[in-house]
Amino acid sequence: MLGMFMRRILSSFWETGRIAIIALLFAVAVRAFIFQPFLVRGTSMEPNFHHGDYLIIDEISYRLQDPERGEVVVFRYPHDLSQRYIKRVVGLPGETVEVQDGKITISGSSADPQTFTLDEDRYLAGGNTEGALRVKLGGNEYFVLGDNRMFSSDSRIWGSLPRKDIIGKVFLRIFPEFVYGKEI
Repeated sequence: MLGMFMRRILSSFWETGRIAIIALLFAVAVRAFIFQPFLVRGTSMEPNFHHGDYLIIDEISYRLQDPERGEVVVFRYPHDLSQRYIKRVVGLPGETVEVQDGKITISGSSADPQTFTLDEDRYLAGGNTEGALRVKLGGNEYFVLGDNRMFSSDSRIWGSLPRKDIIGKVFLRIFPEFVYGKEI
């Protein structure tokens, strides 16, 4: 009787252990290949993302499709690959981006020669884009800007962003009060 009871207990531990191992392997795979946490540091993306915001980054979408204009991406900073930055995609591969008189003008590629002034009203609260430059993007380059244009280190300063440095796009934002358990 005692032997049968011990076998049941051991069997129960084995089943629980197997489930725990499978769950752990699944969590590690999801974390390593699909979603990644990111903590916003600094004010370059205000008013849309604030210092201390906890983000979940979708790493798999850009394996299946290219980044689109207006998406917020997390990437390895091209001049120090150990650092992670967050910015908004403004210019796409093959386009020419011109910053002049507080406005951004996009000239299309040879396949789509359309020229237009970028409308950023949905994510910028009346902010102008300072600077005067014209950049022709290569086939795998993006032009990215912070939403807080006055206080952002972005493509206006350090140049275009290579596609290979993009980690993923913002999937979910969790405000600091949920992460830290108190309102900040």
